[in-house]
Parts: sequence; C-alpha cells; structure tokens
Amino acid sequence: MNELELYNLWCENATEDSDIVNELKSIEGDNDAIQERFYKNLEFGTGGLRGVIGAGTARLNIYTIRKATQGLADYVNEHFENPSVAVSFDSRIKSTTFAKTACEVLAGNGIKAYIYTELMPTPMLSFAVRELKCSAGIMVTASHNPSKYNGYKAYGEDGCQLNLENSEIVINKINQVDMFNGVKHINFEDGIKDGSIEYISDSVIEEYYKNVISQGIHTELVKDSGLKVVYTPLNGTGNKPVRTILDRIGIKDVTVVKEQEYPDGNFPTCPFPNPEIREALNLGLKLCESVKPDLLLATDPDADRVGIAVPDQDGNYVLFSGNEVGAMLFEYVCKERTALGTMPKNPVAVKTIVTTDICKKIATEYNVELREVLTGFKFIGEQIGLLEADHQEDRYIFGFEESYGYLAGSYVRDKDAVVASMLICEMASYYRTKGISMLQARANLYEKYGVYHHSQESFQFEGISGMQKMADIMKSLRENIPNEIGGLKVTTFEDYTTSQSKDTMTGEVTKLTLPKSDVLVFKLTDGASVVIRPSGTEPKIKAYYTTIANTQNDAVALKNTISESFKKILGV
Repeated sequence: MNELELYNLWCENATEDSDIVNELKSIEGDNDAIQERFYKNLEFGTGGLRGVIGAGTARLNIYTIRKATQGLADYVNEHFENPSVAVSFDSRIKSTTFAKTACEVLAGNGIKAYIYTELMPTPMLSFAVRELKCSAGIMVTASHNPSKYNGYKAYGEDGCQLNLENSEIVINKINQVDMFNGVKHINFEDGIKDGSIEYISDSVIEEYYKNVISQGIHTELVKDSGLKVVYTPLNGTGNKPVRTILDRIGIKDVTVVKEQEYPDGNFPTCPFPNPEIREALNLGLKLCESVKPDLLLATDPDADRVGIAVPDQDGNYVLFSGNEVGAMLFEYVCKERTALGTMPKNPVAVKTIVTTDICKKIATEYNVELREVLTGFKFIGEQIGLLEADHQEDRYIFGFEESYGYLAGSYVRDKDAVVASMLICEMASYYRTKGISMLQARANLYEKYGVYHHSQESFQFEGISGMQKMADIMKSLRENIPNEIGGLKVTTFEDYTTSQSKDTMTGEVTKLTLPKSDVLVFKLTDGASVVIRPSGTEPKIKAYYTTIANTQNDAVALKNTISESFKKILGV
C-alpha cells in the first residue's frame, strides 16, 4: 500500500484512541503530513521500538504497540511452556496506556502478564523478570529522549535486553502480524479480574532494594559523613527508589528539585531530560547555589542513567562525565574491595568499546579481567549471563558505559541509576571522611593513570531522508578512509560490519572478534581515537572522541581540533 491507502485504512480502523482519530482528521488532504506518518513501519530494532508518539505506521501508538507485542507473544509462546512477561513503564506521555495495551495483548495470547502498580525504573523491570522467573519483559520508555518520543524495550528471560539472535526472531514475527486483524487482545480490567494480568507485589520491590543495598562497600560510614545532596529525578521514575535507598543508607540531608520532583512526561523544565546534557541540570545547579551540597545527582526518566556535579574551591559546580564517574567508581570498587578482602577470585569487569581506556590501567593495577563489548548495555548484561551459566556470576564486580550507565552486582542485567546513585554517594562519603573532595579524587585518578579526555558528539538526521543520509556518511567513511584527523595520523581502521581491523601503515588485516555492528573506529597517534556509529534508537550518528595528554586543558584542546577536523570529513 502507498501512504494515502494506509492513511485511509487507518481512518477506517484506528478508532479506539480519540487522539489518533483527531490527528488523522487534522491531516486530511495534507500529503506531506500523511507521508511523514506512513512512509515506513516503525522498526523494531535490536533494542525494541522508539519513535514520536502519534498516528501512523511510523509513529508510536496503541496499534504499533499491539503489533510489536503480538510478535513478542508469538515468540514467547513458541519458546516457553506456561509463559509469563513482566511489564513496567516510566513517566512519559501515554506510558501507562502503552504498558496496559501490552498486557492486554499478552493476556489475549494466553500469556500471564505482571505489571507494576505505578511507574518504575528500567532496572526494576529487569529485576522483576528474574525475580518472577518470567519468559520476557517489556519496558515502556524512551529513556532520555524529548517528550514527543516514547518507546518499548524487550527483555529476555535473563533480564537482559533481547540478544541479537532472539531480536531477529521477534522482528520476523512482528513483520508477519496484520496490525488491525492479526492481534489478539482482551480488556485490561477483565484481565485483572480473571488473573491473566496481575500487579507486581511490594515484596518484589523490597527484594530489589535489598539487592541494591547489598552492593555497598563502606555503607556504615555514610550516615556519619555529613554528606549533603541535591537530587533531581528529572520528572521521571527515580524519585521514590533513589530517595528510599539514600535514606536507608543514612543520607538524610537530601534536597529535591521541586520543579522536577514528580512524574511529568512533558518535561516542562528540561526539554532534553538527559543527565549527559548540562541544560537538563540547570535547575539543580541553581538550587545548589543556595543549598551548597556536596553532590548534585540527576537521574533520567527511566532511572537507568545518573549524572553528577560537585563543588570546586570557588563554590561553582563542576559536571563530571560518564567516563569520569565510571572510572572513579571502578577504581573505588577495586581498591576498597581489595583492602577489605571481599574481592572475588579472578574478578571480571566489563566496558563498551567506546568507554574510556583508563579502565585498562585500573584493571591491570588490581588484577581484574576487563572485557570489552559492543555499545549497548545488553552486551554487558550478556557477559554477566555467561558467567552465571558457569556458576561464576560472583566474579562480576562492575560494568559501565560512557553514557552514564553503571551496574555493580548481577541482580539485574541493565544499567541501574539506583545502585549507581547509592555507590556515588557512598564513594563521596568515604572520600569526605578522608578529607578528600570528589574533585581531588578525580585529580588523584588522573595523576595515577594519566589524563584521559572523552567526549561525544551527535549529528541529527530527521525525516524521510535522514536514514539515507546516515547510510551515505557511513558508506563514504568506509570507502574513503582519512589519512589523518586533526593533524594526527590514522594508524588503524576498524570496521565492525566486516569484523576487520586494518593497520594503515602496513596494510595488515586482522579479525575482530566482537559481533558484527555498524561501528567504525579510527585509532590515531598519541593514543587518540574517533569512533562513529549510527544510533540504534534515534535518527542520529554519534561520534566518540578520546584524547590523552599531560593536562586536562591540553587534552580538551586536542579533542576540539580532532572534532572540527572530523566534522569537515563528515560534511556536517
């Protein structure tokens, strides 16, 4: 069908949601608006769905949610006896509706659906899958995207986002579903009454909290440290769980940013509710001027990422990058567990290929096996699963990615801002009792291992032509490998779609062992590098820069030179 035929089909059949009905009426006769909504099917990628909320096959709505869930249900019924699926949702627009819609389809397919009574973070969905021994999980969230987006992450029975193999199976199932005539579903309230849909009990939440607290190392020091915290959940799911955990470990002096305290999918005070972006923390930083805390914490809407800021000697607040916090936590966990004698035999840590290489030096210092995986926390979760299969999950001590995602412990299989918030506060409390500020602790880290500077840049490609533009850029980079970037020679070129690493000096080609992925790596002289990949969930290309120098200023200056040079190569 062409776009107009699909539009007419929707006008006839998409009558259950008044917002959809009104939107379809409003674009009648507007060919451009119709094309934008129907030019493609919203793709179920390796992580699930993510898109703009609204009418049409290219938008996220109850009908695209139903189709995806029917495909997931077909997969679950084919692979499990007496299957069940856990469902959670965040504060985004229509998240509750989409979560209930998913439950209706699951129950309609004879699958037991468990759903939280209120919004809960992504890691608590991962935990529920494992705790309730479910066959799969669904998290309704668009993470840190602007308010017009929502999404849908699918999880396997291990509590990890679906792996590549099972994602492909589910995608094929979804593609076979007729959106209006091929979906089985029941009424949500009827499902609650007959038991096919069940609310997740408070005991599961309490068990999650126990597992989080068990990851503490010096928890006993926290209550007497005098640590003062300003916290913002950015109108998302972190408010209750993060504050509960901080209270339980003894941090009583917590001031919450009032404008961002309660769930609000419109995110009125931070259009981009992403703790990686300074603008999202502006209200928190302003509150810090009067409260003068030791630490500012900010979790994203589904509370799987956390960002921080700390005061300098002049009382100004300095933001730390995800790489810096992750490296500091990794060093803290290794050093203190080693000192206490609680480090497991043959410990394992995991990072993604775009995450700071300072971890390699830390791992060597403490005799930790450091595993590298592709970008995406599910690959970190996958490594925990491999250890678990050998009954060695206790070897896992820490995993993180540069985009503010951290996990200690194997109780969940996704990044967890709740445990990360706890460990960050514990680390800050511990250093405070030693007379060391967080800024000094960071300086000590760089003095010991060298100054590593990392940054990320995103290039947006919206609309129908966006995906083609992204593909053209990646194709051009493969066919025209630059000799240098920012004055530094390209010494190695790695292409994860072909699993090949090429020494540009000798021409020697070696095989990459990680799974195939649309990722390109340019290794430069002086330890610098550029990594580029299309986002798997958003219409953007991401570039990751690494520079190493004697001082932070020198490292930043070199990064700026490399960035400007690379943008010219990209033509953006």
